[in-house]
Amino acid sequence: MSGSLGSLSSLLSTMSSTSDALLNAIYGHGGTTPTGQSAVAALASAQRNETVEITATAQQPSVKRAVAAFTAAVKGATSVKQLLANPSVMNVLLTANGMSDQIGYTALATAALTSNVKDPASLVNKLTDTRWKTLASTYNFATSGLSGIRQPKAIAAIAQAYAQTVWEQKQDNQTPGLANALTFIAQASSAKSVDAILGNPTLRTVVTTALGIPKQIAFQPLGAQEKSISSRLDITRLQDPKFVQSFAQRYLIANAQNQASASNTTDIATLAVKAGGIVV
Repeated sequence: MSGSLGSLSSLLSTMSSTSDALLNAIYGHGGTTPTGQSAVAALASAQRNETVEITATAQQPSVKRAVAAFTAAVKGATSVKQLLANPSVMNVLLTANGMSDQIGYTALATAALTSNVKDPASLVNKLTDTRWKTLASTYNFATSGLSGIRQPKAIAAIAQAYAQTVWEQKQDNQTPGLANALTFIAQASSAKSVDAILGNPTLRTVVTTALGIPKQIAFQPLGAQEKSISSRLDITRLQDPKFVQSFAQRYLIANAQNQASASNTTDIATLAVKAGGIVV
C-alpha cells in the first residue's frame, strides 16, 4: 500500500512540475537577455564601452593574425582578381564592411567589385543587395585597380572596422540583435530612401522588426514592400540621432519579444509531448 502511495505522490509531483513549466513557457520570463540585462541596457553599456573594448579587441591574437595576413596579401597582390581570390583578404574585407554573410561567394564578390559603378548596366548596379555597390564605390577597383586599397589609411580603416565587427559579433552572442542595432545606429543616416533600407539586409531587418512587419514581405512586389515601410516610417527622421537611437531600442525590444515567443512555442510543444500530448 505504501508503495502505491509513493507512486501516486511521484505522479502528482511530476504533473505539478509539468504544469508549472507550461505556465512559465506560456508567460515567459520578461524578455531578459542571456546576461540578465535588458536589451536596451545592453545597448547603452555597449555604446559606453565601445572605444575601449574595440581597442582591446584589435589586440587579440586572432584579430592581429587576420589583419596581418590581409595586409601582407594587399601589399603582395599583382592584380585585383588575385587579391579577391585570397580567402584571408575576403575574410577581413567583407567582415569589416558588414558583409561576413557573403564570405565564400568569391565569384560573386569578384564580379561585383570589379564592375564599373558608373555603368548602369554593370552587375553591381543590378544586385538588390546595395552593400556590393557601396563596397565597390569605396575602393573603386574597376578604374583604380589596387591603388585605393593599398593606401595606408585604407588598410588602417579596414583593420579598425574589422576589429569593430568582431567586437559587435561578441556583443551579439550575449544579446541577440545588438550587432544589428549598433550597425543601424551607425548607418541609418545614409538611408535616404525606402529602397536604401530594403537593399541593406541589416537596415531591413532592424526596420521591419521594429515596425512589426513580417518577414514574408520579401515575397511581395517591390512596390508593396516600399509602401509597407513608408506608410509606417518617415524616412527623413533617420537623420535625427535621437530618433535613430530610440528606433534601435524599439528594434531590440521587438527582437527580444520575438525570440521569447519562438522559444516559448518550442517549450510548450516539448512539454506537451512529455505530458502526453495534452495542453490545457
